[in-house]
Amino acid sequence: MTTTTAVQPVSPAERCDRCGARAAIRATLPGGSDLVFCAHHGRQHADQLRAVAVEIRDDEGVLGAI
Repeated sequence: MTTTTAVQPVSPAERCDRCGARAAIRATLPGGSDLVFCAHHGRQHADQLRAVAVEIRDDEGVLGAI
């Protein structure tokens, strides 16, 4: 897994796949699909995302805080 800016930025209109709050990170999975999470759920699932994601877009530095 790498953290990169090649992944499409998270739009302010996108919502967390878990709770519906404003999304802050995008994780691209091996099959090409992606998940978007708010800061809270991004931090909560960070270890699992790092284990399975091909790339993670974290423009707000949400995952850098842990």
